Amino acid sequence: MANDGCVFCAIVNGRADASVVHEDDAVIAFMDLQPVTPGHVLVIPKAHAVGLEDLQEDVGVAVWKVAHQLGRALRRSGLRCEGVNLFLADGEVAFQEVFHVHLHVFPRFAGDPFRMEADWRVQERAQLDRAAAAVRGGLAALDAG
Repeated sequence: MANDGCVFCAIVNGRADASVVHEDDAVIAFMDLQPVTPGHVLVIPKAHAVGLEDLQEDVGVAVWKVAHQLGRALRRSGLRCEGVNLFLADGEVAFQEVFHVHLHVFPRFAGDPFRMEADWRVQERAQLDRAAAAVRGGLAALDAG
């Protein structure tokens, strides 16, 4: 189902331009208008899903499969590509700007402009165990739900 105010739904429905690199029944992939590096592709489900909570699992698998193929294709494309990032932002605090699930696939190379800052310190095992228990609780809630 499309969302009339969604730019990605407009692309899916042919109401907005896109430089398409792949399309099948479930997924479309096209060049990002604001690429991190040349070759930056977005992979989206054709059916509108705001975030991961709304995304059907089989469609998510299809999105990942296309992204995997495109990551491999970037290495063979002739574009500068020494590595590949896959990035999905789910929610505003995770830097999602267009609220239609989309997986970024972009080539990386030494000296490119992309940066991700974080506190990468090793955590205590007890803290990791508490977080693991919380995630297992979330999985149980999904199974019960």
